[in-house]
Amino acid sequence: MDFSAVIAHPEYLLMVLAPFFGVCMLVEWFYGDRLRKLPESARYKLPEVACNFGLMGLHQAADILTGLLIAKLYLALFGWRLFEIEMGLWSFLLLMVLQDLCYYGFHRASHRVRWMWAAHVAHHSSERMNFSTAARQSLMYPLAGMWVFWLPLVLIGFDPNWVVFVVLLNLALQFFVHTQAIRSLGPLEWIINTPSHHRVHHGRNPQYIDKNYAGILIIWDRLFGTFEPEVATVEYGITKPVNSFNPLTVTFSEWRDMFAEASAPGLTVKQRWRILFAPPKTNEQA
Repeated sequence: MDFSAVIAHPEYLLMVLAPFFGVCMLVEWFYGDRLRKLPESARYKLPEVACNFGLMGLHQAADILTGLLIAKLYLALFGWRLFEIEMGLWSFLLLMVLQDLCYYGFHRASHRVRWMWAAHVAHHSSERMNFSTAARQSLMYPLAGMWVFWLPLVLIGFDPNWVVFVVLLNLALQFFVHTQAIRSLGPLEWIINTPSHHRVHHGRNPQYIDKNYAGILIIWDRLFGTFEPEVATVEYGITKPVNSFNPLTVTFSEWRDMFAEASAPGLTVKQRWRILFAPPKTNEQA
């Protein structure tokens, strides 16, 4: 496929990489399930894998439905850009770094703002960690406001197609941190997000909650005080389990609970606001 076509249609990137992701999952399944080289929490269980891919399908459908509207907004704001940036090697690398910083902000907000956590919790609700967990996404990200975090890149002057491409490339690279097959990457652990760092992020152990928000570079967590090394064995999942393999239940359970609490009688406007936008109780340390 022509690379220019991928830039013009960034959504093609994940389609191009899908076969490679499939091969990685097969290798991990063989190593963990057939050879028994990985812990039970890394095993592939059909109901959960089906749920993961169901969630991915819903997520992709939501992106397609909202993508045109968001693209029009990005293009409109691009007319107000501060700089004329011509894409080359160095501007591409700069965009990758800046987008990764924006991703850190999005990811941290997704854990500390309940409205955003209601969407993101679907990804964390699994009590297993393997490559298929990377597919466990939410169709509610557009409503939660994920797209807002990339607006500064467009306003700076990066072409919206390149911005979306780099966002998807960042997410694609994060596929590889969803595994227990790799224990450590040595000196790289100081710079990039690794499977060890991301296992911590998916832990519900008290010391692991709300840590390691990195996309590609772990330096943001080290700079902003949210880094935690993997020491104790990770207990995967959330403090309020969903206990369902139904993609719709996984998607909407936290939205249901949040709106039920916010609409309870006798609350002040401030109390209702805090229920919607304060840090989620399900994501606070016990």
